[in-house]
Amino acid sequence: MMTFQDLNIPEPLCELLRQHGIEEPTSVQEQAIPAVRSGKDLMVQSRTGTGKTLAFLLPVMEKIKKGVPTAQALIVVPTRELAVQISKVASIVGQTADVTSLVIYGGQDIERQKEKLRRHPQLIIGTPGRLLDHVRRRTVDISQVNRVVLDEADEMMKLGFLEDVELLLRHTAADRQLLLFSATIPERVRGLAHAYMRQPQYIAVEAEHVTLEAIRQVIIDTTEETKLDRLCEIINQEQPYLAMVFCHTRKRVGMVAMALAQRGYLADELHGELTQVRRTLVLKRFRKAELQILVATDIAARGLDIEGVTHVINFDIPHRTEDYIHRIGRTGRAGEKGTAITFVNARQYEILRRIEAGIRARIEKKHSDRHKRHAEKQAKMKAQALQERKLSRKKPKPLSKYANRKGAAHKGRNLRSRRKK
Repeated sequence: MMTFQDLNIPEPLCELLRQHGIEEPTSVQEQAIPAVRSGKDLMVQSRTGTGKTLAFLLPVMEKIKKGVPTAQALIVVPTRELAVQISKVASIVGQTADVTSLVIYGGQDIERQKEKLRRHPQLIIGTPGRLLDHVRRRTVDISQVNRVVLDEADEMMKLGFLEDVELLLRHTAADRQLLLFSATIPERVRGLAHAYMRQPQYIAVEAEHVTLEAIRQVIIDTTEETKLDRLCEIINQEQPYLAMVFCHTRKRVGMVAMALAQRGYLADELHGELTQVRRTLVLKRFRKAELQILVATDIAARGLDIEGVTHVINFDIPHRTEDYIHRIGRTGRAGEKGTAITFVNARQYEILRRIEAGIRARIEKKHSDRHKRHAEKQAKMKAQALQERKLSRKKPKPLSKYANRKGAAHKGRNLRSRRKK
């Protein structure tokens, strides 16, 4: 079994990892850390939950020149939540590695960000739009950045950040090393790699079992009219400590969150239309278990690592396997068990089959107590009918009407013949 010492990670960092319960490198860390050190451009296909944050943070920080007060590395991510998540890890590792870092994303006070940028952080983590805003304002200089990480590259392309990412890359050093991490490699990601990478090394890490092995997955048949009642029924039955409920749209999220709150549940919403202050407050309350249920769009499925999420409920079934894995990956973390429940109607079984093919497993189907009672009643009635049919076969067949008449006529003839004699 490989260790971080085998990967030549400095002993102070190995000790830091042990203090946080990280004893052995994951598959993506084993493969990516030496590749990043080589200086080559790198394209890594790896799902969420595989430990890719440390796979690029450890070697990137190792290459940063200590004591040089200028931005030398840039990590670009699609969402604020993922930026904050990576920045927390970078802050902890940076204290031991002697590297300063800063996180930048939209919704924050830009003047405060300018003040922090004047301290010349060596590693900058941020979302494309806000990073490009600072570049245009000339409040940050990334011309000396020689290592760029694009994390969740497929999601950035899906959210329309391709042009912003390309503009950022043009402002970095000409001899930069580009590291691209993505759960999938669609055509637009390949196009970006072809345009900005030089003979990249490709690493693919299969991670379905890493992500799903601790999660009990369940499918529940429902209709649009009964979804909300079924959701309440599930919450009452399962009694989750913390639950995340995923919907497709912001409008849907608001409707479900309001309906749950009106029924007395501790629920709130999370989506891209909320201000950053509101989003931060909602997540803080959820982490402290002041909220029991967080209703969210897919934006919350990326980059959120919240301890204690025991249940994920797909109120709306995701259309892609990747989105399904990212959603249910919010539970079953840190060695704990989790439950993922997905609502499906009669028209969505084709989507379900694609998801099952993607995760290479069949998902358990669960019936409500009402459905169980109905099924048990139907089975009991069927058994009784079968028993009655069996008993009826044992009774002697009655004589036909014709046979009875014939017998009576024959008896009458015998009596008349006796009288004549």
